Amino acid sequence: MKVHRSFDKRRLIALSALSLLLSVCCRNSALMTCEHTRLLESGWSVRCSAEVEESDSEVSGGGCSSLGWYQTSVPSTVLAALVRNGVYRNLYFGRNLEKVPAEPFLHPWWYRTEFLLNEDESSGNVRLVFEGINYSADIWVNGQKAGSCESFFGPFRIHELDITNYIAAGKNILAVKVYPPRPGDFTIGFVDWNPKPPDQNLGLWREVKLRLTGAVSLRDVFVRSKVNLETLDKAALTVSADLINHSDRPVSGAVRGEIENIRLDMPFSLEPRQRLRLVFSPDQYPQLNLTNPRLWWPNNLGEPNLYELRLNALADGEISDEQRVVFGIREVSDYLSEEGCRGYRINGKKVLIRGAGWTDDMLLAEDPDKVEAQVRYARHMNLNTIRLEGFWGSSQRLYDLADRYGIMLMAGWSCQWEWAFLYGGAMDEFEGVSSPEDIALISRSLKDQVTWLRNHPSILVWVYGSDKLPRPELETKYRDMLACVDPTRPSLAACRAAVSEITGPTGVKMAGPYDYVTPNYWYLDRNNGGAFGFNTETGPGPQPPPLESLRRMLPEDHLWPIDSLWEYHCGRGQFNNLDRYRNALDRRYGPAGSVEEFVRKAQVASYEAIRAMFEAFSVNKFNSTGVIQWMLNSAWPEMYWQLYDYYLMPNGAFYGTRAGSQPLNIIYDYGDHGIYLSNDTYSAFKDLRAEIRVLNMQSKVVFAKDLHVGLEENTSRKIFQLPAGDALAPVYFVDLKLFEASGKKLGANFYWLSTREDVLDESGTLWFVTPNKSYADFTALNALPPVEIDAEYLFVERGKEWEMQVTLNNPTEVIAFFIELDVYGKKSGNTVLPVFWDDNYVSLLPGEVKAVRARFPMDGLNGEKPAFRYRGWNVNAGQGKGK
Repeated sequence: MKVHRSFDKRRLIALSALSLLLSVCCRNSALMTCEHTRLLESGWSVRCSAEVEESDSEVSGGGCSSLGWYQTSVPSTVLAALVRNGVYRNLYFGRNLEKVPAEPFLHPWWYRTEFLLNEDESSGNVRLVFEGINYSADIWVNGQKAGSCESFFGPFRIHELDITNYIAAGKNILAVKVYPPRPGDFTIGFVDWNPKPPDQNLGLWREVKLRLTGAVSLRDVFVRSKVNLETLDKAALTVSADLINHSDRPVSGAVRGEIENIRLDMPFSLEPRQRLRLVFSPDQYPQLNLTNPRLWWPNNLGEPNLYELRLNALADGEISDEQRVVFGIREVSDYLSEEGCRGYRINGKKVLIRGAGWTDDMLLAEDPDKVEAQVRYARHMNLNTIRLEGFWGSSQRLYDLADRYGIMLMAGWSCQWEWAFLYGGAMDEFEGVSSPEDIALISRSLKDQVTWLRNHPSILVWVYGSDKLPRPELETKYRDMLACVDPTRPSLAACRAAVSEITGPTGVKMAGPYDYVTPNYWYLDRNNGGAFGFNTETGPGPQPPPLESLRRMLPEDHLWPIDSLWEYHCGRGQFNNLDRYRNALDRRYGPAGSVEEFVRKAQVASYEAIRAMFEAFSVNKFNSTGVIQWMLNSAWPEMYWQLYDYYLMPNGAFYGTRAGSQPLNIIYDYGDHGIYLSNDTYSAFKDLRAEIRVLNMQSKVVFAKDLHVGLEENTSRKIFQLPAGDALAPVYFVDLKLFEASGKKLGANFYWLSTREDVLDESGTLWFVTPNKSYADFTALNALPPVEIDAEYLFVERGKEWEMQVTLNNPTEVIAFFIELDVYGKKSGNTVLPVFWDDNYVSLLPGEVKAVRARFPMDGLNGEKPAFRYRGWNVNAGQGKGK
């Protein structure tokens, strides 16, 4: 047994002097990386064990040959590493994914790296932390087996391994032999969203860390907050942490904490190998009772304020360990309405959940810039929630960003384990977790995830299951665990309507649709997925991307007509084609004669369909308490369930979501043809002017109404009944604008409507769609006269971003319909991504002038100069004039 040598005085002084610098250098996560935690990220290599001639001990020793090994970083699945090494190229183009053989991934794969330790570090306590292994692993250090796959298994377990007796000063070798999941294992899965990755996400899919401490370490630091919900001007904090003595001798010392100007200090005495929980309560430490705290609020409801706790463990007068935690002060609760629908409150105030479902990259390849762009996209679309179904991210990066941008997270398990055709086992009315061994594994897995993530204020609810309830024995373990580990937020037994014998009714629904439905569905349906209650996953189905993205996934000779290669890039099962979507698109907008015409009409249909969904839930708040669009993003390039595609290209649904989710909105109700105001904010508006205009196909105003209106906070109400438009056949337009008394525009919406309404066939409803008896007729839009608009633009540098200011002017007497705005690289012609337009797919009335802004990262241009272009339904393509 090694004896710990305390850190010298000079190192302690250096730690204190560099504390401010470390706070900048440390990772911004709810449990921040500091000097005592080292991320083993770079310098790894991987190879299939069937191709390795050396013994296991030799692989982790100094004599292993590097020939045939592939360089990588961690986290990385095996297939992701092979793609980065060029073994498989352009994996997502056409059917290239099918060319990847499955046989190499039936074997274990080695992950190998080296790390250096100085004398101080090697004399302390050294532990390895594996935050995600899929599926199991043997761990070897310097030629010795330190951990076995019999103990290190389960992709959602977080494992800590003491390697103090295996390391030395200087170079150390770590080799991890990762075994693939077998049929029936509770592994990671994508259900029917996309093809299965050939390697089944085999590998070290989350971070690997070294913990370098003295005799005493800090673990499971947690900051809880209790808010005065009546006044919101007081909050009480409780700080807890576990202390572990890793030595064979008694140790005494103190734990000291700092939260801005708050100081905490508590002495401790630990017996050899003892683990002790310390709690700083507001009763014993009055400084933890805060006045006028900066609360954390979701997007559009306030600022997502954050605090930082620094906690040190001093043993024998030296700093033995340090942890830093970023947290938010807020209180989450749920409730059941009189109708039995579950809703949620933040800091005592009701919040309408507006969200979408997240999926990780198919290879679990987490690009930091891409993750941030996606969270910013969610905020930009005026969403306040992301649902994580079985994908928890390859690091805490997603959670850090959600904290920062005010996006709530529903974190929980996937339906991957709930259906026999996915899991492979016998199924009943409960999830597939049934044996005592499996119940122990999955309950411990959830505990690990909760402990790992509980400091993030963005997490709204822990979700036990998706389509099915957990078995009562398992749910009881979940309930008892959360009562101890995280009593600060609610849980949800399942995301569908069900009654648990442990926790009662879920109060939510998962009644579809998942395929295309017409806009009036959300207002008229009263039995399935319509705008009542909390629909935890739903949406109008396919959202084909713009042509530029299609060219990146399909060969030129497969772009048109739609064929089996398009279907390969759809979903699976019921969602492996676009037949239902194309039927509706052809009937409503007319058949497309080219891929260009198809994607143009698809963006119009996607905008119209998704905007109505989000608006219907707003109009009916709080009879409706939430809606989660299925989905937010895509794991690979495809046609289904995406508000932006794999390449971060926004589609019509993206801007339809942004328009339909405006925090202060003026809305046309497709059900009763009324005009409504919706206010999602916690501020009342008293002196507003609503401007209503109805135009015919000749672009003439046939009805106009101005109303002076007001609206209380966090509510909606009807302000006008629109006259019947029968005389406006076949198509007419409704333009809605909302102004402050000063004339500042607060909200706007533009609708195209048909005198031949969509008629639902509710008797033909299936679990995934409600068909139509007949469809609205928008084919007259194809006869809109072509127009020329004027556009002026200016590029302005804003730090690391460009801001583009565009002024659009329609000098004609014809509506300029559905104009797509695009900023692109001047040389390549490729759209700059990500891009954040204030508005896009805009329509201009005769004589209307509209100013629009876009922001995009400078490095998104790859050294090119930015340029601007536009095109529209009846608008001739142009490039505008630069200022």
